[in-house]
Formats: sequence, C-alpha cells, structure tokens
Amino acid sequence: MTDKKKHKHKEEIDATKAEAEVMPEVTEQVSADAERDALKRQLEDAETKLAESVEGWQRSVADFQNYKKRVERDNELMYASMKGDIIKKVLPALDDLERALQNRPADDAWANGIELIARKLQNLLDAEGLKRIEAEGMEFNPIFHEAISHEPADDVAGGHVIAVVQNGYMLGEKVIRPALVRVAQ
Repeated sequence: MTDKKKHKHKEEIDATKAEAEVMPEVTEQVSADAERDALKRQLEDAETKLAESVEGWQRSVADFQNYKKRVERDNELMYASMKGDIIKKVLPALDDLERALQNRPADDAWANGIELIARKLQNLLDAEGLKRIEAEGMEFNPIFHEAISHEPADDVAGGHVIAVVQNGYMLGEKVIRPALVRVAQ
C-alpha cells in the first residue's frame, strides 16, 4: 500500500474506533429518548382519560339535576291537577248553596246559617287560589265562557254575556270550569 492509502486506512480505523467508543452513549441516549417518549404518551393518554371521566361526571351531574327539576315540576303539576279535581267535586255543593240563598225567605235564622256556611266554603276555596270568572256584561270568550243560548237583547251589545247561568272558576291560571252563560246576538 502506498502511504496515502495507509494513512487513509488508518484514519478510517481511528474513526471506527471513535464511533465504537461513542456508540454506547448514543445507544443509551436513544433508549432514554424512547422511554421518555413512551412516558409522555402514557401521560397524554392518562390526561385524555381523566378529561373524559371529568366530562362524563359533569354530564351525569347535569342530567341528575335536570331529572330532579323534572320530577319537582311533575309533582307540582300533579298536585295542582289533584287539587283542581277535588275543587271541581266541591263546586256543585257551592252552587246549590248559592241557589238556595237566592230563594231564601227574608230574615230567617236558618237561612242566615246557610249563608254563613256558603261564605266559609267560598273563603276556603279562595284561600286555595280559586277565582270566580267574571262574565256578566263581558264580551263572550270561549276560553272562559260556555254559551248555552244566543238571544236578542236591546240593552247588551252583540257578542256580550247577558246573564250567567252557572259561575265559572279558575284555579291559578287554569280554567277548571267555564261559566255557563246566555249571549246576546
């Protein structure tokens, strides 16, 4: 071999030796980098799972709160409905008492007792939120009134209530019994 070639060959051998000496450090560094990357991926996966769990928990809490509100609203509606049903059953008795008082003899102690009972019953129903629907002289409204006849009337405008045959009542904002009325033509 020529000197140039010998020198070049010696440089290659030295470079290979140098690489062999550096190689364990590089191998250790590569394995440490790989381990670090694996740990980062595990951490990211754990953070993702935690975020999903927290989101699921928050959704469950919100669903439960909505369920509680819905149950409370349903209970309130059921209570109001039951209350309305009971009051509907009592209204005919109140109507009978009012009719009896319209035809009572003047200054009779027994009739005064009936009047007292009727007032107490009316006060009890008023305390529960029952309101009488005002109808006489008002414009006919099918939501609040039920027409039983249409009659000509000189002193009342057409489409207005002439007389109330049976009082109507509302419980809160709900009509539990429309007023039976006679309407002017």
